[in-house]
Formats: sequence, structure tokens, C-alpha cells
Amino acid sequence: MKNILSISLLLMSCFIVRGRDNYKRNPNADIIHYDFSISISDTNNIIYGHAVIAVNFTGPLDTIEFDLRNKGTDAKGMIVGNVIFDKGTIKWIHKDNRIIITMGEAVKKGSQGNFSIDYSGIPADGLIISDNKYGSRTFFADNWPDRASNWIPCVDHPYDKATVDFIVTSPDRYKVVGSGYLLEESYMPNHTKLTHWKEEVPLATKVMAIGGASFAIRFEGNVDNIPVWTWVFSENRKEGFYDYAVAVKPLAFFSRLIGPYSYEKLANVQSKTIFGGLENAGCIFYSENSVTGLGKAEDLMAHEIAHQWFGNSVTEDDWHHIWLSEGFATYLAAVYQENTYGKEKFDATMKSARKRVLDYYKRSPQPVVDTTVTDLMKLLNANSYQKGAWVLHMLRYELGDDVFWKGMRLYYSEYRNRNALTIDFQRAMEKVSNKNLDGFFKQWLFTAGQPDLKITSCPGESKGSSDLVIEQTQDHLFSFNIDLKVDEVNGSHIYKIQVSDRITRKSIGMGKIIDIIPDPDTELLFKTEVDKGKNH
Repeated sequence: MKNILSISLLLMSCFIVRGRDNYKRNPNADIIHYDFSISISDTNNIIYGHAVIAVNFTGPLDTIEFDLRNKGTDAKGMIVGNVIFDKGTIKWIHKDNRIIITMGEAVKKGSQGNFSIDYSGIPADGLIISDNKYGSRTFFADNWPDRASNWIPCVDHPYDKATVDFIVTSPDRYKVVGSGYLLEESYMPNHTKLTHWKEEVPLATKVMAIGGASFAIRFEGNVDNIPVWTWVFSENRKEGFYDYAVAVKPLAFFSRLIGPYSYEKLANVQSKTIFGGLENAGCIFYSENSVTGLGKAEDLMAHEIAHQWFGNSVTEDDWHHIWLSEGFATYLAAVYQENTYGKEKFDATMKSARKRVLDYYKRSPQPVVDTTVTDLMKLLNANSYQKGAWVLHMLRYELGDDVFWKGMRLYYSEYRNRNALTIDFQRAMEKVSNKNLDGFFKQWLFTAGQPDLKITSCPGESKGSSDLVIEQTQDHLFSFNIDLKVDEVNGSHIYKIQVSDRITRKSIGMGKIIDIIPDPDTELLFKTEVDKGKNH
């Protein structure tokens, strides 16, 4: 039976602060480990859960809260049966999608404790129980961004990362994949099976996962002693094995480029979730239609595998800095294309990304780090993905390849398996470059828009000479360098021009201008209008 607390007692006991994205954080509690025992069945969609949450108390505390969705009018959601704290008497209430626990006596800073929670119900979301396209029943975690609390009690925010065990009891016909490494798979009485996955690297709840289906499984090889596995529906095993085998290539590339892979394995899993790909740590879920047998999954897989470094291992501390996840994965996937298929493929990808950014700005003129967003799903936009990628690309151009990749490696090593904000990335880049990058980060990430340029040619001051004129037509002035390829009667030349004023004029000497090609090497995010009509 629930222990009901008065509202006044709750208000007196709670010690929380609101993060920059308005999530209620508890600065005096650090989740160390989750242990989730989950029972699933074929007879209904009810799950039975037992959670043990290990907490390190970083300050004195008498109240702690965990996210878990209540049962709603649609009969979906969780009912909590009991809550136990190993250090003594508690009172608790499950209300407003949170379990609010008050200890009889405040715990001391530096101590640790375990909370045990028994619960059950039909997940409203988060754990997707459905039939795949072949009519076979499947179970897939789909936690991003804060949907884990639909089926597991947790701190459902990336700021508090923890290790996790998933112990899943299922009908014995299912294969169950999960985060971490396989510790146990045992057949049990009554045609059931226990599968235990153990993850010893701290994760955000958004990338913790289990999945159950009739899987076909194949070992694809080792990359730096990391085993790579393919898990696909048995009905399309041949096509799935062919499509997913390519995963070893981006894993090897990013390991060389950035640094060591953080997790015990890489499983690439055909799934039934709401996303085309979901970067669960070491256990990536792809849409069921990603398997075609035509080898078309490589770009998607490169993106999701890049997330294992950025988004999963280095995790944004605040949702509004999600470009540190999505922008990085988008750009690294393009760099993988550049390395594998050449610069032409890379340039085409970046030009397409630039168009998406410009189109999105017409609908939503907001900065990349947009603190006005409250619906987290709306962070999945061209600013977070494509503009974030362009910011990295322009920074690479600004610093040079050697310094840029040195900075990326430093940032990864300093924040591996931790949380970071944009300022942390900026400081890493400033450290390797010995440059003050305040202006760069402010204009490209915290200011809406990008340069909107009008480029013209006109007669110069000397007889027969020509000038190039670059006008910034947007409200806020940007500071940047742009290359202009100018085709003249006596040949082609590339002019590097520094722009910071409303109008920038560049004398290019003698010769009639035939054509002007801005940014010939695809190095700048901008919109342009070129007018050659004023040339003499």
C-alpha cells in the first residue's frame, strides 16, 4: 500500500535544482548503478519489473525522486507495488510520473544506499511491444529522449549516467539483446529463458536498451578486440547479414580517428522502433526497413556508430546542447564518406546539408543552442544535425586538419564516459589551437542564421581594373573568410577574402570577369546571390 505524504512535507523535504533545460536535478544524489529485472510474455503486454538503484549521496539528503510514468486513463503506465531503502524507514508516493521518496532520517554526505522498487504495468511508450513487418511479436526499448521512464524507474535525463544490468525473463523462443556484454543465458522452467546483459560503462538512460525477437545472429569480426555482431529478423537473415556486415568499417575508422571505443561490443540490430536509427550504446537499433539486401545501410550505420563516441560516451549535459551529439555524428559520418569514397561524395553531402539548414531557417530562425525549446523531439532538426555538422566543418577549415583532429581527440579523451557542454568543447579546441574562439562559437552556435551575401563585380579605381564587392544583407554581421573563384579572360584565380563589415571590397586587378564561383571547395555555411552584371 502506498504511503501518502502531505504536499507541505514534500515541499519541505525536496532538495532539487532545475537544470538549464528545466529538468529537476538532485545535486546531492549520484546514481551509480541500475539493476533491472524485467519479465515479458506472449500472453499480454504487461511487464513485471524489479529495480535496484544504487545511489552515492554527494550531500546530505532526506528526499529523492525517480521518474516513472503513472498508470493513465488508457490503462497504460506503471503501478508501483513497493519501495524499500536499505538504510531504514521511508515514505513514498508515486505521483505526476515521479516516485517521491522521503527518508525517515536524512542520509549523510559520502554514504551510499540502494532503493528497491517493484512495479508492473503496460508500457505507454519507451518499450515498444508490437509485431514486426513479418507479423512476429517483438520487444524493443526506445528510450530517446526521455521515454525510458515509461517502463523503468530512473533519472531520465542524460546528466546522471550509471552502469546497468538488464535481467530479462522471456518466453524461451526469443533471443534477447541488450546493453553491455552477455553474462548469462539460461533456459528456465515453463518454457522461459533468463538473459542477463551487464554494462560496466556508465550510460545515460536514453541509450540503455534491450530487444527481444526471433533473431538470426552472426559474428562479423573484431575491431581492436571489440566484437561486432549482427542481429536481424530470422525472416530476412540473408539480406540483413549482407547489409549490416559493413559496420566493421566505420567502427575501425572512428577508432583510429578519434580514440578507443568505449563499450564491450557493437551489436547492430534490426528493430521495430519509431526512429530510423537509435544509437543505443554498443547495441544500435535500426528500423526494420533498413534491411534491403542492397547494401544501402552504410551511411545510416556510420552516423549511429559515430554516436558511440559523441552522444553516448561524451554526452551532452543539457538537452539544448544536443548538437554535441547529432551535429558530431552527422559530420563524422560525412568524414567517413570522404575517407571511403572521396571528396566529391563529401562535398555533395555538405552541400545538401547546407540547403537543409537554409530551408529550415526560413521556417524556424533560431540558433543551434536554442534554450526556448521545451518539446525535446523538436530538437531533432536541421540546426542540431546539419548546422551542427557545418559548425565543425568550418572550425576544421579555421584551424586546419591537424589542429582540428587533435582537438577532437582531446575533447573525447577529457570527457570520455562523462558529460559536457559546448563550452567544454570550445575550451578543448582553444587549448590545442592557442586561439580565442569566443567569436566563432558565439556567432555560429548562439546566434540565429548565417551570412546572406550579395556578391557583385564592378569597375575598379584604375582603368581596366575590377573589384569584387561582398555585401552582408542579414541583420547580424558575421565574421568569416570566403574563397571566390573568379574566371577571367586571362585564366582562373581564387581570392581569399576576410569579411566582417556590411560591405567588403576587394580589388583583383586587370581583366574582364566571366564568372564568379563562391566557396569552390565547400568550406562556408552561407546563402548567396551573385551578380556579374556590373562588370565593365
